Amino acid sequence: LLKPKRARPFFGRHPWVLDSAVLRVEGTPRDGDVVDLATHDGHFVARGLWNSASKLRVRLYAFDPATRLDAALFRSRIEAAVALRKTLGLDDRAGAARLVNSEGDDLSGLIVDRYGDWLSVQVTALAIANRLEAVCDALEAAVAPRGILLRGAERGLSQLEGLHLPDRLVRGTAPAGPVFVTEHGLKFGIDLAEGQKTGFYLDQRDNRQAAARHARGRRVLDMFCYSGGFALACAVQGGAGRVLAVDSSAKATALAKANADLNGAANLAVETADAFERLDALKAAGERFGMVVLDPPKFARSRASLEEAMRAYHRINRLAVDMLEPGGILVTNSCSGAVSRDDFLMMLAGVAQRSGRTIQLLECRGAAPDHPVSASCLDGEYLKCVIARVA
Repeated sequence: LLKPKRARPFFGRHPWVLDSAVLRVEGTPRDGDVVDLATHDGHFVARGLWNSASKLRVRLYAFDPATRLDAALFRSRIEAAVALRKTLGLDDRAGAARLVNSEGDDLSGLIVDRYGDWLSVQVTALAIANRLEAVCDALEAAVAPRGILLRGAERGLSQLEGLHLPDRLVRGTAPAGPVFVTEHGLKFGIDLAEGQKTGFYLDQRDNRQAAARHARGRRVLDMFCYSGGFALACAVQGGAGRVLAVDSSAKATALAKANADLNGAANLAVETADAFERLDALKAAGERFGMVVLDPPKFARSRASLEEAMRAYHRINRLAVDMLEPGGILVTNSCSGAVSRDDFLMMLAGVAQRSGRTIQLLECRGAAPDHPVSASCLDGEYLKCVIARVA
């Protein structure tokens, strides 16, 4: 039962019930069990899955008392999610796409990405982990992949949910090496076993193309480049003069170099270095660029770390702006859900003030459309991509 006056978000179909909203529990549900959420005076609100180990005490999946949380429900929602990607034109087996985007597809705690003929699954909820076999059955029926690989959630999230899921092959066969996919005409090798997230940053698919449209003839710096997505789009399709891609991970830069070779990007150089240190060194050396791309890892994992994160965002964006030629392009990103779009834009306003440069916002973008966001759970809108001209 919910505390008084705490039911409104759930009548609005928000899927997360925090422990602070719970008045009392009737019965003794085990973690992963189906439970009904009710108002303090006993009126049905929604149906979800219980986890006593998490502050996110109940994840809601149904708002009609006639709906059962069984294998058939998960199968129908996976089918609907896959069908949506087909309507988006993202069902080509030569490419890659996100097939299930957690709350955005009414499947809280489940992320599924397709890379060619393989699926990479990330489970972020204990209740979904307990139903992994049913999920895999539904994925095999809907997609018929050659194999399904499980990728563990971030350590902090795993601890919060009480999850202990090692990376492993769960169905079919594993790829013998990198899986090669095509994105907007570019070829990428994806390491499904050890790559970041589920293997690749699919959410930036269209933002890479948007950035490339401003790259022609420019000298481009791509910081936190991972496997070279932005750098390659600018170098090959954008017609950049020269591109320097930097990441602190030797595995990431090895992938970026391999992808540059795969696409014949002779104008792309890759370096392994700490991004903050390299930015400082480039500025100290008086280097100038026509475009700087910043796509850092998640600086804020919660609202508690927001202040520190905003200082980090300000620092790297100030360094980037200081190195941009007049009329240069800044492509700056944040994947921290705790950082709102307004927070991010206010940070850029601060950079403009302190640098004495005019920053003109050309585009404020989000994730690609195969990462839908539920209007009932705007927490899922995590990615901010701002393309700006710096006068």
